[in-house]
Amino acid sequence: MAEKLAVVTGASTGLGYQLARIAAQDGHDLVICADEEEIHVAAEKLRSLGAEVEALILDLSGRDGVEALFGALEGRDIDLFCANAGRALGHAFADQDWSDVKRLIDLNILQSTSVLHRIGRRMHARGSGRILVTGSIGGYVPGPYDAVYDATKAYLNSLSYALQDEWRDSPVTLTCLMPGPTETPIFHREGNDLTEAPIAEREKDDPVTVAEQGYRAVMAGQRGVVPGLHNRAITMLTGLVPESVLARIHRMGAEPQ
Repeated sequence: MAEKLAVVTGASTGLGYQLARIAAQDGHDLVICADEEEIHVAAEKLRSLGAEVEALILDLSGRDGVEALFGALEGRDIDLFCANAGRALGHAFADQDWSDVKRLIDLNILQSTSVLHRIGRRMHARGSGRILVTGSIGGYVPGPYDAVYDATKAYLNSLSYALQDEWRDSPVTLTCLMPGPTETPIFHREGNDLTEAPIAEREKDDPVTVAEQGYRAVMAGQRGVVPGLHNRAITMLTGLVPESVLARIHRMGAEPQ
């Protein structure tokens, strides 16, 4: 058993899996979770790296899932917590089912905030710990056809930077990873309605590279990281270009064809 424990949500595929892999290679045991059976496939691959891995199928968009996660973590010291679970939802806002919109908000905002509150309190009581939040450069721009998703990421980006300031004299650190479009199953996952968006077929960032940059940033205690020169340019444009122009640019990649 390793002396360090990392918890990664949304770890069955994509950035979550890559973050868990890097943590395992860096000497952490793991608790990983996702809302799909693939989490057990991920766990087997991670165990081959020498880590002890506990895999949980949990839906963190609801209170029951959050309670089950913290029940599994009861009495355990957590060195690294990667709050990576999230969903997207394409197509026009007026065409989306309210139940899907609500689930997205519940997962990306309500329950993510609940998880950060609980894990933050535990780490402060212990006097140490690192948190990595997966935000997005989408939180910097208005997102036609990704309107709710981008709005939830704006919330997470803002919350992360606010907590960093509150905790600046604390040994607990929080880092916000804000990637651009990354080659993960989010664009083709059933229920996300992104397959008809042009961005789904365009070249995207490598999840291994993005996860490596995020992991280095959280271990160094950095406030935030935006992987990729193109993505960093977008964040700089947000203070210079009118939001109406940014919205039109976003629409070109997100409007279903």
